[in-house]
Amino acid sequence: MALYPSESEKINMKSIFQKITVQKVVKGFRYLKHYGWKEFIIRLQEKMEAENVPYEPWYEKHKATAEQIEKQKKQAEKWNDAPKISIVVPLFKTPETFLRAMIESVQAQTYGNWQLCLADGSGAGDEDADPKASLVQSIANEYASADARIKYECLTENQGIAGNTNAAIALADGDWIAFMDHDDLLAPDALFEMVKMIRQGFHDEDGLAATVYREDGNDYEMLYTDEDKVDMDGKTHFQPHLKPDFNIDLLRSNNYITHFLAVKRSLLDRVGGIRSDFDGAQDYDFILRCAEQAGAIGHIPRILYHWRCHKESTSENPFSKQYAVDAGKRAIGEHLKRLGVDAVVTPTKDMGFYEVEYPLTEQPLVSIIIPSKDEVETLRKCIAAIEKSSYGNYEVIVVENNSCEDTFRYYGDIAPQETTVDGTRCMEGKLAGGQRICVAVYMEGFNYSKLNNFGVKFAKGSYYLLMNNDIEMIGNDWMKRMLGSCLREEVGIVGAKLFYQDHTIQHAGIVVGIGGSARGIGDNMFVGLAGDRSGYMHKASLQLDYSAVTAACLMVKREIYEQAGGFEEQLAVAFNDVDFCLKVRRLGKLVVYEPHVQAYHYESKSRGAEDSPEKTARFQREIEYMRNHWIGILKNGDPYYNPNFSSVYNNYSLKDNS
Repeated sequence: MALYPSESEKINMKSIFQKITVQKVVKGFRYLKHYGWKEFIIRLQEKMEAENVPYEPWYEKHKATAEQIEKQKKQAEKWNDAPKISIVVPLFKTPETFLRAMIESVQAQTYGNWQLCLADGSGAGDEDADPKASLVQSIANEYASADARIKYECLTENQGIAGNTNAAIALADGDWIAFMDHDDLLAPDALFEMVKMIRQGFHDEDGLAATVYREDGNDYEMLYTDEDKVDMDGKTHFQPHLKPDFNIDLLRSNNYITHFLAVKRSLLDRVGGIRSDFDGAQDYDFILRCAEQAGAIGHIPRILYHWRCHKESTSENPFSKQYAVDAGKRAIGEHLKRLGVDAVVTPTKDMGFYEVEYPLTEQPLVSIIIPSKDEVETLRKCIAAIEKSSYGNYEVIVVENNSCEDTFRYYGDIAPQETTVDGTRCMEGKLAGGQRICVAVYMEGFNYSKLNNFGVKFAKGSYYLLMNNDIEMIGNDWMKRMLGSCLREEVGIVGAKLFYQDHTIQHAGIVVGIGGSARGIGDNMFVGLAGDRSGYMHKASLQLDYSAVTAACLMVKREIYEQAGGFEEQLAVAFNDVDFCLKVRRLGKLVVYEPHVQAYHYESKSRGAEDSPEKTARFQREIEYMRNHWIGILKNGDPYYNPNFSSVYNNYSLKDNS
């Protein structure tokens, strides 16, 4: 079965007509007006495409069973050290059905040491009070009088979502503060799973956990869960948001954390409450401020929060609140300024998503290392694209590996000066822009790791850009973008978005521990997806952190390359880039996927079968090397990839447990 269906398979007309409603037609016109015809058609195809694994039955299979719920209740009663969690909810003319369902979803929790704090800005105290406001007050008082764990305050005036939330926080006396919207629902095991993680504490035996800003022992100070959406009746579940562990670059691209969020009271006291000047993105601003100061940040990979989706919600009409987009941009900008970074933040056409371009705080020399054998026209195209770069402080090191004499004639044209460096034959020359080009001759057989380790010996730059000879960079600002991200103190490696010649995706980051042909060691994401598609939750088009990226186009700090020990030479062909990235991750540095750095990678979509005895034996040795050296992440899962996703497919489809 094809990973990405053909055009004829993509859309079933009967299913389309079954999904059409007046609300969706109106929404469709909004999208058409916003995106234009071409991008509207692309997004329509994405919406209508069948799921690899249908979500609703998957959710029914994975939610807590009645037996598990009873077991959790008994287990929670034995937790003497369990914290009180105060759930804060700002109310505003909440419909009765939604309000009752929200409160009762909290009361149904298997963990009992909670507090529900309701701050009501509906205006029931006004002389000309809206009947809806009086109803909210009546319902809230009804529940509060029957359950001492529920605290309710009718505010004298509506203070806006930020002010009302702060009023709810003022009612709370718990050890942790959790945030919930007035019309949403909690899964019954939400608080149990949170407290279980709090009690377990933070552990990172492999040194590969998703990066946190700082560590306070093993104490979590911030937790979040996966979520989905429910329709008006609260029964139909759809659009699951399965999140990675903490991912700072993804968080700067969009507020992926959202619900269900809980923070330790001491953290909230340090960062302050919700800020009204960010209304519309007040939660985004708050999450960014918490992330800057939190100790360990925990993620629970379970659907524990249900975001009610109705006609007036931002989730169904993202264009209804442009002010929220603007507030999100300001939230990211101020977050970066607090960290001393003067980056440019730009909203994308997809509402609620952002692009961050980091400044060049210095202009270091970049050494571009290109292993090459024959294929003169391919190498010529590669170098020609490099020469179009708007960043000029670079040099090119071609690592020549057993080419024929015709290729050396080409080398003579581009690097006419013959030299010898430490016994190695080299040729030196200048590119059209005056940049140095060096051809270093490596006489042994092909070993990708050895070729790169050999090539960097001739490099003079403080940054290395590893590049295959069959790469053709797109545009002219790509080196600036890579370098801007790589200059960041917390970043070790920056990777690119690569396309096949037909502009389908060849690489959009690597997830470790998945992939059929790679025997579960790691695989490129979104292989074969049309280049103008953005993939699950726009991940093919967003800057984010991965555990690995391909070395076909990879920038790394020279000092990090050396600290990591370069490439592992036992890995001659496969997995050497994955291994290298994991070594950099173990140093505590980020591996960033930069989708705005793009190139064509002219390799065959089918690399050919590993069917000779020699190749098969070599491939098996490399698999065993990875299993022996990285068993922790291979066994426990990639922290930047939700364990509920498939370990076979690379398009963020659900794991099929049937």
